[in-house]
Amino acid sequence: MSLSVILQQMGVICILVFIGIFLQKKDVIDNLSSKKISAIVVDICNPALILASILGGNVTATHMDLLYALGLGVGLYAIFVILGFTMPRLLKVAPNKRKFYNLMCVYTNTGFLGIPIAKAILPPNAIIYVIVVNIIYALLFYTHGMAILGSGEDGASDKNGVQKRVSLNNLLNPGTVMAVITLIIFWFGIELPPILANTAEYVGNATVFLSMVLLGASIAKSDLFSSLKDVRIWIFILLRMVLLPILIVVALHAVSFDKTATLAMCLMSAVPVGNLPMIQAEKKGMDTSTLASAIAVTTTVSIITITVLIALATEWL
Repeated sequence: MSLSVILQQMGVICILVFIGIFLQKKDVIDNLSSKKISAIVVDICNPALILASILGGNVTATHMDLLYALGLGVGLYAIFVILGFTMPRLLKVAPNKRKFYNLMCVYTNTGFLGIPIAKAILPPNAIIYVIVVNIIYALLFYTHGMAILGSGEDGASDKNGVQKRVSLNNLLNPGTVMAVITLIIFWFGIELPPILANTAEYVGNATVFLSMVLLGASIAKSDLFSSLKDVRIWIFILLRMVLLPILIVVALHAVSFDKTATLAMCLMSAVPVGNLPMIQAEKKGMDTSTLASAIAVTTTVSIITITVLIALATEWL
């Protein structure tokens, strides 16, 4: 995909985000409707988009590409987990907030934003890598992520706080289930009846619009200007959302990895902080102000950083 096409597509995404900001300011989207639309996007539209991306006929990835995606995904999250442990200490985050910075390093918005953005600006075969990354995300969050959330102040193990078992219901969410089904369909070359394929396409097509509108509404509701004053957030953005994707692109290019795979890993490492850790922290009655501020700032800034990173990587590779 050329630089001009990427800039045009990200321009469209920016317009959709501003529509969301406008709708929230006009009170068309309130907290209740935002919550309900989010459920539709996460549980219905995004899973349908994953399936429709494979059924569209544009994906020409091979079984070997899928295996490469699995290896890259595992390697990517190994890096994230290491950063989650080291970066809070590097940034000299207060002990009672280290667990949140740990989660911010590892659990970014690879699904809600990553999937529609990948669909909009990356080559079709990139969806294989994006799907695999999201499966690993789900498996890791409800094991490692929940353990970190229930740990002591600095993220160290706390025998009284760590969740002892993983809920199967959490792992078997619609997004994870559909991702696995999609990979099975891809691996075995299964053809779905047109009525199912067309339904998936129509429902999936709504994902980009709805998710970007919700993003705009979220930005409009946040205390963005106050959050922008946090210096640590800006250092986090520079290290985690800019420098890390650059290093990943350079490393994969150095070992002659496929351009599509490299762009996909670049995007997956450049997306902003996700909201799942905040949702789970709220359920536990924790102070989520750190996570809320990080989500607002990183999401807003990511519109620029993702555009620049993908554009430069596309031109260089």
